[in-house]
Amino acid sequence: MQVVATTGMIADTARRIGGDAVEVKGLMGPGVDPHAYRQTRTDIVALTKADLVLWHGLYLEAQMEDFMHKLEKRGTVVAVTDTLPVELLNGHDQYADKFDPHVWMDPRLWVFVTERIRDALIDAQPEGEARFVANAETFLAELSDLSDYAETALTSVPDGARTLLTAHDAFGYFGAAYGFSVLGVQGISTNSEAGLNRISELVDTLIERDIKAVFVESSVSDRTVRALVEGAAAKGHDVSIGGELYSDAMGPDGTYEGTYVGMIDHNITVIADALGGNVPARGMNSRLSAGS
Repeated sequence: MQVVATTGMIADTARRIGGDAVEVKGLMGPGVDPHAYRQTRTDIVALTKADLVLWHGLYLEAQMEDFMHKLEKRGTVVAVTDTLPVELLNGHDQYADKFDPHVWMDPRLWVFVTERIRDALIDAQPEGEARFVANAETFLAELSDLSDYAETALTSVPDGARTLLTAHDAFGYFGAAYGFSVLGVQGISTNSEAGLNRISELVDTLIERDIKAVFVESSVSDRTVRALVEGAAAKGHDVSIGGELYSDAMGPDGTYEGTYVGMIDHNITVIADALGGNVPARGMNSRLSAGS
C-alpha cells in the first residue's frame, strides 16, 4: 500500500504501524517548516497516486490547506488529528476558530493520532487489520514509556527554572503536560514576525525570571533567539543557548532522533539537562547521539 504523509512524525508513526505492508513517503524532511511548506510538482503526483494520504490538519500545513481539501474529494485522505477531543486542544493565538497544531509535543496526545492512523490503515487495507493492531500496540507501549520518562526527567527540574523559551510557540502542549511556562519569540505559526518590542519584552522577562538558558529549533532560524541572548548580555544578564530542539520536524534520517520517539526523547533530555534537571546523558534508552 502506497502511503503519503506530510510531516516526519506522521510518516514515522505510519511506518511503525504499517510495517512491511506499507510504503510510506514523507513530504517534509529534517529541518523543514510545515507552516510555510508548499507542495511541489513531485508532491502533487505522489499525493494523487497514493492509496492513502495522511496529513496533520489543525492548520499546521497552512500553505497546503486548500489543496488537501480538494484532494479529499478524489481519494482516501485523512487528517490524523480529526478525532482529538476539542477540550484537549489549545486555542490558536491569532485565530478564534483555530487550534494550536503542535499536539505531538505531548506523547499522551499522540496516542489519539496513533490510533487514528491505525484505523485509517485498516480502512484502506482491511486484510492487514491484525498486523496493524499488533504493531500499534507495540508503539503505544513505547509512547507510555516515553510519557513516564518525561514525567521523571522534567519534574527533576527545579520549580524556579521551569521556563522554556524557544524560537516559536511550539511547546504549549509540552508546557501544559509537564508544568513549564512556555514563551516563544514568534507565535504558533512561524509566519508571524517577531518585532523589536517583542524581543525587548522577552529580554526583560529573561532578567526578571533569572532565566539562564534558551533554546533554538532545528526548523526555525536561530536569528531571533540569538538576538535575545545578545540583548540580555547588553543588560548584564548571561544567558546561554541550552541546545537545539526538534519542534516542527524530526532529526536526521536514519538516526534515532529521526524517529518520533527519538525526537521527543531528545527534547526532554536537552531541556531537563539545560535547566538543571537530572537526566541520563543519552536519554531514555541510551540511544541519543553523543553530544545530542
